[in-house]
Amino acid sequence: MLSKEGDYGMTPLNPDYLTALATQLGSVSAFFGGFAATMLALFLTVGGKSRGSLVAAHGSAVAAVSFIVAVMASSALVAIAHPDAPLATAARSTTAIRPLLGISFSIGIIGLLVAIAASGWSHSKAMGWTTSIISSVAILAVFLLVK
Repeated sequence: MLSKEGDYGMTPLNPDYLTALATQLGSVSAFFGGFAATMLALFLTVGGKSRGSLVAAHGSAVAAVSFIVAVMASSALVAIAHPDAPLATAARSTTAIRPLLGISFSIGIIGLLVAIAASGWSHSKAMGWTTSIISSVAILAVFLLVK
């Protein structure tokens, strides 16, 4: 039931592999989501009104919300793929959930790295350049890894 006609070119995945992948992405999303929420709270309470602080707060908010969606999508995939899932759950298609997990996780990573890049600018120009370069390299590395 994990792959039906009309899956829009998605590769059918073995339920065990899908469960392992969704579990891993859900765990990482929960960790990064907590980190992003902490950064958001920090910039909302301590970070002044500088442009760097505002961009970092926005990036953290996008990341935190995106990781929440990723955690929920991964939970749904695990529930659907479980061999003992109730028929109503097992009959659900992963067609919409799989891309949602990937997209929300990717947006979360980008939002978190944007927040890290912008956070340096709230301190100094030199720190801003440093955090921006490091985050840019990280974004490139992430996209090369998931290619």
